Amino acid sequence: MTLGEIHGVLQDRGLLVAASGPLAPGVVVTGVAYDSRRVGPGDVFVALRGQHADGTTFVSQAIAQGAVAVVAQEPAPAGSASPWLQVTDARLALAFAAAAVHGHPSHRMQVVGITGTNGKTTTAYLVCSILEAAGLRCGLLGTVVYRIGAEEREATRTTPEASDVQALLSEMVRHGCAACVMEVSSHALALNRVDGMRFAAAVFTNLTRDHLDFHADMEDYFQAKRRLFQLLPRENPAIINADDPRAASLLATAGRAVTYGIACAADVMPAELSYSLRGLDFVATTPRGPVAVRSSLVGRPNVYNILAAVATGVALDLPTAAIERGIAALDAVPGRFQVVSSGADDVTAVVDYAHTDDALRNLLETARPLSTGRVITVFGCGGDRDRTKRPLMGAVAGRLSDAIYITSDNPRGEDPTRIIEEIQRGITHDTRRSGEQHIEAIVDRQEAIDTAIAAAHPGDLVLIAGKGHEKFQTIGARTLPFDDVEVARAALARRRARTEEQ
Repeated sequence: MTLGEIHGVLQDRGLLVAASGPLAPGVVVTGVAYDSRRVGPGDVFVALRGQHADGTTFVSQAIAQGAVAVVAQEPAPAGSASPWLQVTDARLALAFAAAAVHGHPSHRMQVVGITGTNGKTTTAYLVCSILEAAGLRCGLLGTVVYRIGAEEREATRTTPEASDVQALLSEMVRHGCAACVMEVSSHALALNRVDGMRFAAAVFTNLTRDHLDFHADMEDYFQAKRRLFQLLPRENPAIINADDPRAASLLATAGRAVTYGIACAADVMPAELSYSLRGLDFVATTPRGPVAVRSSLVGRPNVYNILAAVATGVALDLPTAAIERGIAALDAVPGRFQVVSSGADDVTAVVDYAHTDDALRNLLETARPLSTGRVITVFGCGGDRDRTKRPLMGAVAGRLSDAIYITSDNPRGEDPTRIIEEIQRGITHDTRRSGEQHIEAIVDRQEAIDTAIAAAHPGDLVLIAGKGHEKFQTIGARTLPFDDVEVARAALARRRARTEEQ
């Protein structure tokens, strides 16, 4: 692509305000970058306005590294010797320019976008497994991992920046992927990271309280989620959770809706549900006939995730047999009700990513009927994030747990003791399950997990919530290795060793 063609893309989109400097239309553009440290020769540098810095500050560094032009909302400074394209919105310019430079990869594969507060990751894994079972090589972009062909890379963001999304999709096309499933976060939608993409289908899981450190309020949060369905071509299916209070609003936005649910009438629904630690076994009724579901995933929240995946498969006209095989083939999702104990243990330990009050409630309500003993909860809340959910999570833990160990999550720049105190404010006489409920605050997360597992009685279920698949803990300015799964397994091994000595 040439610089003249980039100029045309921005002009056609109504983004271009002015062009200045020695604009040579025939100059070849090899990429689009927003991070001056990652600029290479032939790139166009898009100067974004961030929360903490203005991209125009780094223009000289980008040019020194080979940028052939600058795109920015600010006009070119006096005497600028580099081509400068002033635009009305630098984030939209980044999205549309990147899509053009990479040859619009979303038009060359089926891209399924999944948004919502809870369930995005598991639903994405399920839909990806179904597409693979249907014979379509499928890429994956999400909270846990980016999968490009046979390669997996650790995810840095749920939804990367627009130019990174387009580059990853382009790689998938080169590796023979005919489809991609991606989690689409509210941040990404609000910051235009998926503008310029074509979605084959969009999925809405649910909307509950989260990210109010970024969004002004719940309505603002919902409007960000709604953008995915506004970007979806009207002839393509919108898969919507009919049980969510926001369903009616989304149905009014969608051109072609396919609904799923348990409580409300929907296109895709379950029949004769049964729950156990071994998984789920039910029949999903669909407009195309029954789909037999056998899954090792556990609990009511995963019924919703499976129904969303079934509805997506039906909406994309995938064979029923492929939908059934794809669901059955997914053994587990990292950090999502991940059972880390074994048959050699006398307690059950589960690691889960639940980090909102609604997700924690779902986790505890799933665990209760599966436990033959008490339910013990280990959790904390992240620092420098929405503080309002802390007492709400405390209240949920108080109502639904038999014992609680409040600890650190990723405290980041906050005092972890203060975060714990804010959680404890939600655990009152009215929200406590019983007067005999054990409640203990232990700042060190490893110590909290060790203590909870050591104190458990045979038959108890220990839930370790909040960090799920994460392999690190951020304390102050340090990011330290920390894996709930490994820590819990080590604590279980010590418990087994003590039992054998007795």
